[in-house]
Amino acid sequence: MNNEIKKIKKDLEFIKDIYLKLLLILPSFDITDSKILPYGLKAHTRSVSWLVEQVITQQTKFNAKKLGLDEVNFDFPDTSLHDCEIIYKGKSYFINVKIHNIEGKENKNDISAVEKLYFQYSVNKNYTLIYACFGIKFENIKISFVKDYLEVFSPQFLPIYVNPRNDKIQAAYRHDKVYRT
Repeated sequence: MNNEIKKIKKDLEFIKDIYLKLLLILPSFDITDSKILPYGLKAHTRSVSWLVEQVITQQTKFNAKKLGLDEVNFDFPDTSLHDCEIIYKGKSYFINVKIHNIEGKENKNDISAVEKLYFQYSVNKNYTLIYACFGIKFENIKISFVKDYLEVFSPQFLPIYVNPRNDKIQAAYRHDKVYRT
């Protein structure tokens, strides 16, 4: 295994350790008041994903010192490849947060648009994009984080499948890694 792959694997382990600590802190929460949605929401991940991703990124920033981090930024445009930037000892890790309803099946999910990845890595050779997928349980209006479902991966190690309808790379969040430089 070459040095670049070893470095990326070390980065993935570092980020996974951070988020495993965060999972011990993250509370369950209600999306809304049951008086507003007396029948709850349908258990579709897309109906809550942005909100849950905000909880994760904001709690990472709020708990940065507890997590041993120097800084966490999350003020990026919606079109950005990453949701937050974790800074530790002068190094930036760009994180794209995903969620998976563990009561649903494991499907291929859109990971990123090919041209966005290509452009970002072309203009910034030090860009380190890491995906962190958190498992959630979604019951009525309550969201709970599943402590034993956390997938952290690099788009570089994905088995490559490009959806021809939208030109997005797709993969299951739990997948065998394909190591390449």
